[in-house]
Amino acid sequence: MELVVATRNKDKLREIRALLKGLSINVFSLDSFKGVPDVVEDKNTLEGNARKKAVQTSRFLKKFVVADDSGLEVDFLDGDPGVYSARFSGKGATYKSNNKKLLALLKGVPLSKRKACFKCVIAMADKGKIIGIAEGICRGKIGFESKGGRGFGYDPVFTPDGYKKTFAQMGASRKNKISHRAKALSKAKNIISRYLSLYL
Repeated sequence: MELVVATRNKDKLREIRALLKGLSINVFSLDSFKGVPDVVEDKNTLEGNARKKAVQTSRFLKKFVVADDSGLEVDFLDGDPGVYSARFSGKGATYKSNNKKLLALLKGVPLSKRKACFKCVIAMADKGKIIGIAEGICRGKIGFESKGGRGFGYDPVFTPDGYKKTFAQMGASRKNKISHRAKALSKAKNIISRYLSLYL
């Protein structure tokens, strides 16, 4: 069976592929297909964006699609950047520019007030119909500087609770056991397995 991940982000695809290992499916990204229109992520929740991407992409491709929307919510910033995490620093945002803006906004804020959480919502759809939703949350704190050269996104500034290393310092194997996306995909994997056995 083919499963399409509704993303062109190679970092995200690599992570999802690793987390879905064990399922009897071939995993593709949008780059494997021609003419797939970009879905405008204009919803005000992560779930809303994930649902929209999954439904529209699966309807267009007539395939089974997994779409995720993830975001970093910082308590001191009233939940920002949230749904705007990927484009937090404006047009042409990069991982580096987003982290730089976040650290600047938290300048002078003590560690006790730098609580944050990563959230991931995964929507699964087949031929335009939602078949399941899964959510994962990882709580932690935002550091005072970027640390580590692994990972992507806000990984260099986020230290999960119970650990002394950022996601970018600990590497993929450790991160993929505790991250928001790992937790969401663990639930999604069960939904996909049941769907495969019941409907296909």
